[in-house]
Amino acid sequence: MREGAQVAQAEAGPRYEVFHTDCPARDVVDHVTSRWGIWVLISLRSNSLRFFELRDSIRGISEKMLAQTLRALVQDGLVWREVEPTTPPQVTYGLTEFGKNISEPLTDLFDRITQHLPPRTAE
Repeated sequence: MREGAQVAQAEAGPRYEVFHTDCPARDVVDHVTSRWGIWVLISLRSNSLRFFELRDSIRGISEKMLAQTLRALVQDGLVWREVEPTTPPQVTYGLTEFGKNISEPLTDLFDRITQHLPPRTAE
């Protein structure tokens, strides 16, 4: 039986094939495009933020979901995490170079959406 073109391409070169369920890049794509992953990356694009500043900048996110999302993005290498040894510890998050690279097109997407939406009507 002949393997699919995606499998053959994956074996031939270093590219990841995100259409395969076992592709490691697929997890990163899932984390970036998750409900909260996009908002975290967009919120961190201008500067680093402490956990509660980040939570306050993303309306509607629970602390639990923010913690889970940040954990995944840190593990993926998109976000860095710095813990200051204070009581209680202060934790700051920011974008890595990889995270900045990924958040750029997301910022462009958001800018395009907001620029092309019809004006809001007063209610």
